[in-house]
Amino acid sequence: MKQVQIAAYGMPETVAQCVDVEDVGVPDASEVVFEVLAFPINPADINFCLGIYRTRPPLPAVPGAECVGRVLRTGAGVTSVKAGDLVINLMRENWAQRRRVSEQDIIRLPDDIDLRQAAMVRINPPTAYLLLKDFVALGPDDWIIQNAANSAVGRLIISMAKKQGVRTINVTRRDDVFSELNALGADICLLDGDDLAERASRRLKGAPIRLGFDAVGGESTKQIGQAICDEGVLVSYGSMSHSAPTVNLADLSFRGITHKGFMLGRALARRDRAGVQAIYDELVAQILDRTIYAPVEAVYPIEKIREALAHSQRPAHGGKILVAPNGMV
Repeated sequence: MKQVQIAAYGMPETVAQCVDVEDVGVPDASEVVFEVLAFPINPADINFCLGIYRTRPPLPAVPGAECVGRVLRTGAGVTSVKAGDLVINLMRENWAQRRRVSEQDIIRLPDDIDLRQAAMVRINPPTAYLLLKDFVALGPDDWIIQNAANSAVGRLIISMAKKQGVRTINVTRRDDVFSELNALGADICLLDGDDLAERASRRLKGAPIRLGFDAVGGESTKQIGQAICDEGVLVSYGSMSHSAPTVNLADLSFRGITHKGFMLGRALARRDRAGVQAIYDELVAQILDRTIYAPVEAVYPIEKIREALAHSQRPAHGGKILVAPNGMV
């Protein structure tokens, strides 16, 4: 079978290669074998190839944080899925034609889900969902602010917040994306900058911003921290600038803001299996009613993984890049 490996850390389109490896074999009693129908290329996958992700496994290593698959075979003790079912895998190393995993590591999906959207449901949707759920009890007309608003998670936050009646200030580096974000339900769009807090306050006429999300790091974190209200909560969940988040001591000490970090794996680990399944059931429902929708710009075969990786890193591309290891989806 075919699998994507990196034998060194470096530019993804240089170090990634599609290789032939032995098949995954027959599942044990508690295991499931599925064919990978599609996987997306995420920023975390790029960082994994670069060697700047939080984990650096021994080489050669297989990237791939998420995918959607169809069950081929199940072990004798497996009861939650059967051959033909669609699933997502909660484990990594998904850039391959087939995977063999524990039954406990998969989530079953409905047969009528859009496969391209299903390929992207494992990480970004629950990240947006839990950012809105786990830190502040938000009510209708409460305000939040986020940087990286044009990212996949940022766009999902806009759509999910609108469904809840929560209002959003959305900070980007370019104003040519404002119309797209407004179409998703953004209430206010602003360019990042040193006077962000002042501009946000003018637009809200004193209404408090209780929660802020940061996925950029560096000075941008500080601007979000200054924009939220006294006793507000600032949550960092990424660092697109590759810089450590910066927060003013005055905002922490004198205004009493709280700065927290978020990682999806840790948030899910606090929940039991039923709780995790419930989250994904809710997200699937939002995919089916189109609250959640991520545009896809191109789908590549696994043999063209280097071209796919290069495409995914082009500035201002119009959607996710997917790879279909077993034929187009």
